[in-house]
Amino acid sequence: MPPTRERNNLLVMERHNRQRSRRGYGFLRLSLIFIFVFVLGASAAPDVEPDSASPTEPLPVDTGIAGLKEMILRLGTTARLMQTVAHPDDEDGGMLTLESRGKGDTVLLLTLNRGEGGQNKLGSNLFDVLGVLRTLELTAADRYYGVEQRFTRVADFGYSKTSEETFQKWQGHEIPLGDMVRVIRTFRPDVLVARFSGTNRDGHGHHQASSILTREAFRAAGDPNQFPEQIKEGLQPWQAKKLYIGNVCGFGATSCADENYTVKLNTGAFSPALGMSYAQYAMEGLRHQLSQGAGQWTIDPGDRFAFYKLVDSVLPKAFGEKGHEKDFFDGIDTTLPGLVTQIGDDAGKAPFLKPALLEVQSDVEAAGTAADKDPAGAIVPLTKGLQRTRQTIKRVQSSSMNSASKNTVLTALQTKEDQFERAVSLAAGVEFRVEVDVPVAENADDAFMAVPGQSFNVDARFISKPKLEIKQIALDLPPGWKSTEENGSSSASSVTLKVTVPDDAPYTRPYWHRNDPERDAINTIDEPRYITLPFPPPPLQAHARYVVDGTEITAHAVAMVRYKGPDGRELERAIAVAPSFSVLLDPGEQVIPTQNQGANQVKVAVSSNLPDAAEGKLHLEVPDGWRVEPAELALHFDHVGQKIESQFKVQHANLQEGPTQIRAVFESAGKKYSEGYTVVTREDLNTFYYYQPAVQHVSVVDVNVPAGLKVGYIEGAGDDIPTVLEQIGMNVTLIPAEKLSAESLSQYGTIVLGIRAYDTQKDIATNNKKLLDYVYNGGTLVVQYNTGVSDFNEGKFTPYPAQLSRARVSVEEAPVEILAPDDSVFHYPNRITQKDFDGWVQERGLYFMDKWDDHFKPLLSCHDPGEADQKGGLLRASYGKGTYIYTGYAFFRQLPAGIPGAIRLYVNLLSAGKQ
Repeated sequence: MPPTRERNNLLVMERHNRQRSRRGYGFLRLSLIFIFVFVLGASAAPDVEPDSASPTEPLPVDTGIAGLKEMILRLGTTARLMQTVAHPDDEDGGMLTLESRGKGDTVLLLTLNRGEGGQNKLGSNLFDVLGVLRTLELTAADRYYGVEQRFTRVADFGYSKTSEETFQKWQGHEIPLGDMVRVIRTFRPDVLVARFSGTNRDGHGHHQASSILTREAFRAAGDPNQFPEQIKEGLQPWQAKKLYIGNVCGFGATSCADENYTVKLNTGAFSPALGMSYAQYAMEGLRHQLSQGAGQWTIDPGDRFAFYKLVDSVLPKAFGEKGHEKDFFDGIDTTLPGLVTQIGDDAGKAPFLKPALLEVQSDVEAAGTAADKDPAGAIVPLTKGLQRTRQTIKRVQSSSMNSASKNTVLTALQTKEDQFERAVSLAAGVEFRVEVDVPVAENADDAFMAVPGQSFNVDARFISKPKLEIKQIALDLPPGWKSTEENGSSSASSVTLKVTVPDDAPYTRPYWHRNDPERDAINTIDEPRYITLPFPPPPLQAHARYVVDGTEITAHAVAMVRYKGPDGRELERAIAVAPSFSVLLDPGEQVIPTQNQGANQVKVAVSSNLPDAAEGKLHLEVPDGWRVEPAELALHFDHVGQKIESQFKVQHANLQEGPTQIRAVFESAGKKYSEGYTVVTREDLNTFYYYQPAVQHVSVVDVNVPAGLKVGYIEGAGDDIPTVLEQIGMNVTLIPAEKLSAESLSQYGTIVLGIRAYDTQKDIATNNKKLLDYVYNGGTLVVQYNTGVSDFNEGKFTPYPAQLSRARVSVEEAPVEILAPDDSVFHYPNRITQKDFDGWVQERGLYFMDKWDDHFKPLLSCHDPGEADQKGGLLRASYGKGTYIYTGYAFFRQLPAGIPGAIRLYVNLLSAGKQ
């Protein structure tokens, strides 16, 4: 294991400019790169180290004899299960792993949104780029669970206390319900399992909504009158047989009243195949969700139970003693011959079906017996089972069974056909790889990207333990792409092909977007054919057809490019299509005071993906009356990957408070480029790309800044507040937490602790007395929210007794009352009125104080609808000669969004005691 794991540290390397966009990262293409993580995990068997696997290669348990045995387990059951949750990390990973890897079920996880409105515990990157990252994290976890992944189009708009507010933001039930129904009709599960109960017990309104929608979708998916447009597209109604809800006994419960649950599953049971319990193996996957703070989560060996309650069913009740079932599939015959019982009277129209299924089942059993002795020995029974399955599929398709019965049988058999093929490939030791023929890049930033209109070579290689007859190796090309075989490059098992990308090839990018990530709660779908998928599929894939035991099998692969990680280890990712030029502005968000009638510098980075020399002209588009120097710049590129950074001087005029924007445009060879992308990846994750327009969002704000105030800012989890303060003309110095003990604090008029500072920077807790002494001697200390409530309260970090809580106000429009209108905080250097609380985004605040000593004075009050006033969001106390302020108000969201009133109030907080 790397030494960093032994030190129990989380080392984050963010190779990007410190001035980052609220909608992206600024202008560096490489935005989220490698994170080395230490996690104290449950010990695994010596030959099972799931966390060491490459993010693009199969896990050890999915290869060799282990993978073959698991695939044979899957072949023996037709069980299909789908779980629904709200956000990444909500999933019951232990249950999913038990069902998928322990029982062989085919399992799908539907996550309503991508967690883009959550708090990033790794850094300051929020909104849609966080959604891309969390999608990568979740799909990395899914590999361990052994499940497929789908999403709906609704976005995480931030914390919500009620399902009513959630549905109001999501424009009612229809949009997420329709996507959920689409997934059910596509995946065709036997059993639906909601993670949550759909009640206030679930907490977050999104959690509640996910279960409410699941109950509705259970029946809607089977009704052809519901979402008929899907039926016109070719989807067929699908009625799952049973519906369960979770959180019936509280998460982490070890016991549950009989009447509260139907199924009790022991996810803590030890799995010899995994070398640990199912829950522990799931945790190996969950720990990839680092932005959720999961890096150090662990589960001890031993029993661990998941409780679920049956709430709807189309089957007769089959409860055992005390109304309990042994399994989600009680009452459903999930054996292969059991398909006959599932179609009822229609089985008479296919008398061939049961005998055929019994033969396939016998083949599966024979393969299992043979695999225990020698993997290659399983080839013959597996190929026999595959042949019978294919024959049966054809007979079912031509039978007189009704469409519902055909759907039931074909769903199972087509899954078996795919599983048989994968099992044969495992038994035969087949490896099929496709690589782009380019040098290994020195880092992720420089990895090869395909460009429309360009050509490149790919090498495809087929390897197997026994020598097999190879019928074909071919690329699966998107429309318009072309390939030609390089002369003399082919053999029976390998081929080199030249690939040409058409001029109009789409870029590899998310198929969804939001025009205003801070406010939109529904994603716009740009490519409907990909809807509900995590990402669009890789653009360049391939297949190899080979013959074993007289049966033709198809193996599949994705074309990969290679690059070096920070430790020199070679990594790979699927080839992606990118524009010839990527254009990004820095900073992506600019706040300009109305008093600034001068000029600002705007930086633009243009990166070339072209292999040859290229040139073009760069200019800015600015608001009317503004001037740009120079008017345009001529740029010349010599090689692929070259990035040219340019600066423009933008002269403002007639500044009025409100939003505007600056756009960069690069013209080359008759084409205009006005957007750029960042590479979102990490050493433990796959890779995807976040696109954003080459736009600087400008917020003109009428704000007064105190002259001569020097501010020291100690970052916590990371936020963009210091950047905004510098933009409005404040003197801000970033103080590394590890240097706090040696820093002379008397040089600063105000010290600010960034969000979650006590949670993430232990040096701050260690030096808290020094901070309080600084206040006592006349300084102003502004402390922002922390999430470690018990640690904060036990640490007694405040100058007088105060108790942090999890209280929050999630409705950003919630009315705010100024409790102390005469306090200088509302007068200097800016006059604060009720209008300054208009236009806030995401939420009012979080982690308010709920108790405090009389030395503290509450300054503001607000509350969510139907709740009591929350007065602990902004507290001020005099301590010695100085001022101590605690604020839970969400300035970390408001300032980067350029909210004028929030900026004015924040400046006043920094100025407290300085008038």
